[in-house]
Amino acid sequence: MSSLPVPREPLRRVAVTGGTHGNEMCGIHLIRHWLQAPGELQRPSFSAMPVLANPAATAACRRYMDRDLNRTFTFTFLSSTATPNDPYEVTRAQELNQLLGPKGTDQAFDFILDLHNTTANTGVCLISEASHSPFNLHLCHYLQLQNPGLPCRLFQYDISGRETYSVESVSKDGICLELGPQPQGVLRADLFSQMRTLVGSILDFIELFNQGMAFPAFEMDIYRTLGSVDFPRTADGDLTGTVHPQLQDHDFEPLRPGEPIFKLFSGEDVLYEGNSIVYPVFINEAAYYEKNVAFLESERIRVSVPALPGLTSSSTLVP
Repeated sequence: MSSLPVPREPLRRVAVTGGTHGNEMCGIHLIRHWLQAPGELQRPSFSAMPVLANPAATAACRRYMDRDLNRTFTFTFLSSTATPNDPYEVTRAQELNQLLGPKGTDQAFDFILDLHNTTANTGVCLISEASHSPFNLHLCHYLQLQNPGLPCRLFQYDISGRETYSVESVSKDGICLELGPQPQGVLRADLFSQMRTLVGSILDFIELFNQGMAFPAFEMDIYRTLGSVDFPRTADGDLTGTVHPQLQDHDFEPLRPGEPIFKLFSGEDVLYEGNSIVYPVFINEAAYYEKNVAFLESERIRVSVPALPGLTSSSTLVP
């Protein structure tokens, strides 16, 4: 972990995005509120900019219009020549890249916090790319210390050999805050309030970093993606069963070889045939049916996180 880069300058340009998926309601309504009353996002050393990422899908209360926006921030899409027949989300990704990037340049925003809901029982889940781990691991640890009774897990999503494609990949650093369970198109007051508090804590952490606070080394468990498991299906792709009751709602809990994962419509159990314990995540997520994913497999690993040294006094001066 110590070989990975960490920010050495204050994070001045911060964005909070919601509505990347147009039916995940906590982020949508928080962004709408902050667009009218942005003072809540103000900190002494920076002011976070609220952005409604996918206005068309939000208006239609759909995950997306033509394609998943959160899979569209690749250089191929971002650098393509615009045509009238482009999918809406390709056009919108290019607009967001101009607003918050351009991706991979010094002009890009320092940090993007992207807000999501899931129908799965993940609780508080931070999703981070491996290249962003040092800063984000400290951020996750800070949230754990601020909320000792609230499990807060970091899910490290590595795409081996593939370019990153999420909204936060446009910025120099960033993270996704995933909160569930919440049905699509539904706003729950408890999760809305919880997300609002967590966003405030994340911005507080950035402020402490900007002001030069040093954060000590520590150890923590993280979850790293291994792959995905599809539902049992017929040759035509129709479901022949669904997630087993013993697995449902047990995100981030150990799944052992031989334990049931699916209940077939015929009544039979399908058992997990892996060779070792894994930790399922996003179990029975509604949006993943179209992606042929019943759940993601992850491994739980213990990591030693090096100290995050304080910035020098010259770099922390407010411009």
